[in-house]
Amino acid sequence: MKTIGLIGGMSWESTAHYYRVLNQQTAHIRGGLHSAPVIVHSLDFAPIAAMQSAGDWDGAGRQLALAARQLEDAGAEVIGLATNTMHLVADAITQAISVPFVHIADPTSDALLADGFDTVGLLGTRFTMEMGFYRDRLADRGLTALVPDVDRTNLNAIIYEELCRGIVSEPSRKIYVAAIERLAARGAQAVILGCTEITMLIDDSVSALPVYDTTDLHAKALVAAALA
Repeated sequence: MKTIGLIGGMSWESTAHYYRVLNQQTAHIRGGLHSAPVIVHSLDFAPIAAMQSAGDWDGAGRQLALAARQLEDAGAEVIGLATNTMHLVADAITQAISVPFVHIADPTSDALLADGFDTVGLLGTRFTMEMGFYRDRLADRGLTALVPDVDRTNLNAIIYEELCRGIVSEPSRKIYVAAIERLAARGAQAVILGCTEITMLIDDSVSALPVYDTTDLHAKALVAAALA
């Protein structure tokens, strides 16, 4: 099995979930006492979040590209970025490394298409919902992504002010559930949890639509790439 390199810390709450799934999936496939060989480069999220707010995507891209190169130099043979929003700088990362990079939107698209969906809701940070980098990649696969037409500010604030700090509240869950219900009314057949922290709030038990958890799907795709 190849060594997985994971760029994490954005936030560490979801990176911890990645680590759990990487090892659970490896044990499920390989059996016994097997676990995943993983190198985690966990960044300080505060400077990255500041770059996001300032629109300094070039600076953020340079920092994440450096992290990816350091992972490769340390022996990583396949690399993943444990955040949806920062896939905006995926090109900077792939240009900096010579090992495979697994894009978070690809296993999500694969799962949705395999289940026969073509119109989906997309929840995430305001960058993921409002900028084209994520929706365009889904569109390239034939998926139409709908984003909330109201409450995007509230949804974004819940991620940064609560979930990234490990805070899970019932009022915030209700805001997300209501957003999913409105997406369903507009024709969404399923919903993408397009932020790696949203899985802390939402699952199939509370959602009006089938839920596609990008954290879980991405981590399992990294295991598959490492075992290929």
